[in-house]
Amino acid sequence: MIERRTFLFLLCGAPLAAAVAPRTQAQGKIPRIGYLLQTPLREPPSPDRQAFLDGLRELGYVDGKNIQIEYRSAEAEAEFLPELAAELVKKNVRVIVTVGTLGTQAARAASRTVPVIMAVHPDPVGAGMVKTLAQPGGNVTGLTMMAPELGGKRVELLKEALPKAQRIAVLWNPDISAVTAEWQAVQKAASRLGVALDSHPVKNAEQLSSTLAGIARKRPDALLIIVDARLDSYRNIIVEFTAKHRLPTIIGRSEFAFAGGMMSYAPSIPALFRRAATYVDKILKGAKPGNLPVEQPTKFELVINLKTAKALGIKIPNSILVRADRVIE
Repeated sequence: MIERRTFLFLLCGAPLAAAVAPRTQAQGKIPRIGYLLQTPLREPPSPDRQAFLDGLRELGYVDGKNIQIEYRSAEAEAEFLPELAAELVKKNVRVIVTVGTLGTQAARAASRTVPVIMAVHPDPVGAGMVKTLAQPGGNVTGLTMMAPELGGKRVELLKEALPKAQRIAVLWNPDISAVTAEWQAVQKAASRLGVALDSHPVKNAEQLSSTLAGIARKRPDALLIIVDARLDSYRNIIVEFTAKHRLPTIIGRSEFAFAGGMMSYAPSIPALFRRAATYVDKILKGAKPGNLPVEQPTKFELVINLKTAKALGIKIPNSILVRADRVIE
């Protein structure tokens, strides 16, 4: 497994030492914070991770000075997450910050005593990570994206932008419970709006190429992506595909719109990561994770890439433009 991990890290262009090797600059017995993610770890930090670091700094914590952050990235290969979570537990971290469904599951399976803070999770109750949002119980708490509830809204926005659309392709991962819940919400909204759906499940990297080829052959009117950590890792590939095949797209991560996708509607993910820092602060000060309510997002962003829409020959209705939080021209 170690040899395969090394190959994957080098293939993705990320320095192996930055993501896997223990850090050495810790001075004294400062608290160790685990940070577990499925997507590649990059430098400079992504906007999400930078927001987390900024949130820590605002609370007086600086990595390498009074805390030590132990990063572990699975480089989009979810099967490595349990091993990486176990490594963090062996490092005696005080808390593990997780990103997404599978990372949280791996951390919770690695320890039922080390606090786990979800920087972002689509459906922690549905996935069985917490008992309720108000009273999580156990050792997991943090932030939720409310992803399943937003699936129907994205269908509505796509139909409003493309009134003549009759068939929408949906790219999704059926192995993720929250993604499955969002798929159900998407189906209900599509039925209500009289739109047909083409289901295109993607469980691993090997399926992505053939699945995208299948979408191209069917030539749908639009593409809706139910995002998870793995599909997020393939962001550039998917955006290049949609541009090549002139396919209008909506997704639940603003990064896709900034990368060239046509539309996104989602909670502000950096805002959730910044809030995750406050949970770390509370845990380090002695709070029990089971007593800290899971927070829901309060800020949602509609991003329109007008440049992409114009390239596709699509005129975005004013009814959508006036509601957009950001318009990329």
